[in-house]
Amino acid sequence: MWNKKREEEPPRPYVPPSPSVQRAPATLIPTEPKKEMTPVSSTPTPRFDSENRGSAATIGKAVKIVGQIYSKEDLFVDGDLEGTVELLEHKLTIGPNGTVHAAVKAREVVALGTIQGNVEAADRIEIRKDAKLIGDIKTARIVIEDGAYFKGSIDIVKPEPKVAAKSASSGAPAAAHPPAAAAVSTPAGKA
Repeated sequence: MWNKKREEEPPRPYVPPSPSVQRAPATLIPTEPKKEMTPVSSTPTPRFDSENRGSAATIGKAVKIVGQIYSKEDLFVDGDLEGTVELLEHKLTIGPNGTVHAAVKAREVVALGTIQGNVEAADRIEIRKDAKLIGDIKTARIVIEDGAYFKGSIDIVKPEPKVAAKSASSGAPAAAHPPAAAAVSTPAGKA
């Protein structure tokens, strides 16, 4: 329809090359060694995979743990977990298949699955759109996406300023930043 020249030309028959034709010897061209290709999944990667999970310990979706977990590295839970979880200086991520029935203490908590229990995060808690959290929350910052389920109370705590903590440990004069407890420590009879 669009290319009338092709329709007007008759198709050419295929003629195999005759064996009597001598070809020039091929010159060897150095080629790079073939690199092995790693198989790539055609399924789209979920949003939580884009986060840095390379250095995190992982509990797979076929694993169930009952007990206490103390970790000194980030933890990704996609299985079942019952008991207590403490990652005081690290991040806890509950994957989309993860179910946690535990008291949780961590620096940061990201929920993509289900948490049932009280959660305490020093820095922040993020409850993603398909997540479910039943329990009381104590944190400095919180994000609850539209579509997430949350039932419990939220206690927003003010994070301790890091600058004051560093100056107190470095021997800075106490007169510059008097401690708040000093005003309370006076005897009741002398106030």
